[in-house]
Amino acid sequence: MIRKAISYTSLIFFSFLFLAPFYWMVSTALKSDQEIYTYPPKWIPDVLHWENFANAWMSQPFNLFLQNSLSVTLLTTIGQLISSSLVAYGFARFTFKGRDFLFMVVLATMMIPWEVTMIPLYMEFNYLNWINTLKPLIVPSFFGAPFYIFLMRQFILTIPRELDEAARIDGAGPFQIYARIVVPLMMPALILISVFNIMNTWNDYLGPLIFLNDQSQYTLTLGLAQFKGMYDVEATGLMAVTILISLPPLVLFFLAQRYIVDNAAGVGIK
Repeated sequence: MIRKAISYTSLIFFSFLFLAPFYWMVSTALKSDQEIYTYPPKWIPDVLHWENFANAWMSQPFNLFLQNSLSVTLLTTIGQLISSSLVAYGFARFTFKGRDFLFMVVLATMMIPWEVTMIPLYMEFNYLNWINTLKPLIVPSFFGAPFYIFLMRQFILTIPRELDEAARIDGAGPFQIYARIVVPLMMPALILISVFNIMNTWNDYLGPLIFLNDQSQYTLTLGLAQFKGMYDVEATGLMAVTILISLPPLVLFFLAQRYIVDNAAGVGIK
């Protein structure tokens, strides 16, 4: 009983520690400009200024930024699901010379940090005249990602091969087996990959910062940086828009957390 009480107390304590920054962000977004710089700081504003959210959103073309973020997020998710699942299906179901070595090479690319490939990618996209467009953020997703390929391959290995053999007896080809049998059965893994990719793409800041220069192409994360001036920071607007941008990933995570926990543990069994 005492051990359980200590465990619950510790969990509640650390939960408050994690929630405190988020509460401070909400509190700051609802304060007036004068209350932000008062000392000692106020944890609860005297008056809740809900209009700060609308004013902050309208201070920049965030509707355009939202459209760009949605386009990039949607298209990259589609690209990753198609390309990564196809590559994973090939590694899991086909036997060819050098398959295991090639799969190890794919996994090894995960150890290459973004800072190493950043400059070569910029030079390549600049040669293709893709700089200041959304293409550098979208097109690479149609070539797969090593981590997603690994997760999907591990999931496909849990699908009995007898299903493939039965479909092959009925005259189905490799692509028909992939489309009609493998893809429906690996739907939980596809949902998991979708959640991972949506959250990563939605919160990506460095990629848009490097490849985008025109404000009309900005994503929400770059638009958020517009509240930081050379000499000061518009704290109220910054916090208000940060909350609005954070809501979609939070809602998505809570809706899909069951798939994240179950599948993240399940793909490592094989």
